[in-house]
Amino acid sequence: MKIYKDQDVLSAARDRYKFIFNNFDNVCFSFSGGKDSSLMIQIANIVAKKLNKVFDVMYIDLEAQYKHTIEHVYELKELSQIRDFYHIALPLYLRNAVSVLQPKWICWKPEDKELWVRDLPEDSINLTNNYLPFYDRVMEFEEFVPSFNKWYADTKGGMCAVGVGIRADESLNRFRTIAIPKNKVMFKNKPWTTQIYKNTFNFYPLYDFKTQDVWGAISLLDLKYNKIYELMYKNGLSIHEQRLCQPYGDDQRNGLDQFKALEADTWEKILNRVNGVNFGNIYCRSYALGNIKSFKPDFMTWEQYTVFLLESLGLYNRDLMLHYYGKIKKFMEWYKTHENIDIIPQEGDLKLEQQKKIISWRRIARAIERNDFYMKRLSFGENKKDNEKLQHLMKKYNNLLEVKR
Repeated sequence: MKIYKDQDVLSAARDRYKFIFNNFDNVCFSFSGGKDSSLMIQIANIVAKKLNKVFDVMYIDLEAQYKHTIEHVYELKELSQIRDFYHIALPLYLRNAVSVLQPKWICWKPEDKELWVRDLPEDSINLTNNYLPFYDRVMEFEEFVPSFNKWYADTKGGMCAVGVGIRADESLNRFRTIAIPKNKVMFKNKPWTTQIYKNTFNFYPLYDFKTQDVWGAISLLDLKYNKIYELMYKNGLSIHEQRLCQPYGDDQRNGLDQFKALEADTWEKILNRVNGVNFGNIYCRSYALGNIKSFKPDFMTWEQYTVFLLESLGLYNRDLMLHYYGKIKKFMEWYKTHENIDIIPQEGDLKLEQQKKIISWRRIARAIERNDFYMKRLSFGENKKDNEKLQHLMKKYNNLLEVKR
């Protein structure tokens, strides 16, 4: 149960910072470039300056970032009370919800240098100058963070605090993590702290802030902020809807659409990044949709290639991808019901495929390659529903569609 107090959240946050700086030898903040962690660090700087204290910051650069985010990161590096700013640009495994063929991608992978979304930051901790002893291989993002925190505590010594800019109202799980003391060790009975190692505690200085409190504090204190949020607002997103989505995360469709709307040039680079795919060579770029110019790589089966084509198409036009998916599903169900075929062969007799007499993954892939909207190559015919859908898509994409009838 939430217990409301007379003190406002900003005053309460200031008191938490004072408590942390007065009780811990070393303080490090985990920074993402987003509004919450940005506010967390800037209030920390105000309080630390009054107390004549310093603190450290750890920022993990995931390569595929907004330009505005990187600009904001660099302007906060100039805060007066920052002692060490750990700008991490090491290869890490990251979630890739875009593809079932490559469920993980690796940021800053040296072999993919020509495809990097951005140049490697000169002042970063990277493969050429890495001094973090625990990083001896490509790690998962979720593995790197606790490893860094442990290294930080071991290196600095004494009592260490790690500031995390999460808020309880963002999700029930976060509320439980922060506000419910059951099954966790707190520092001096403060529910907004959690022990993570011996003499090391996470703390959540903004845990009781709501979104409007975050922006209210930024305005009241005249603080710096990531200008990408202004673009989000102008793009129709309320302050409660704004997220710094990762382009390939579980919410990847929103993430990719957001990049496209806010930073089109960054979006193009992001599309090229995963799977090493040059989408400019797959799609006719003079149209929103055109003939797909592609060929099956030798390392892919026809089934994998079919999935790859659908996923690639979905990055540009999810509606068309879902349309093709529905047609293919019906096609497969017909053969299962009428021909008792459960396992679809990779390819069959080419002449029979061309005569539309047998099913194969090659036949399906070729239909997608041709951008065959009605899927006539899979024995479908034109119908009123598909015609209406096509007209809707043409209107939605400003008559830039060129599909095969």
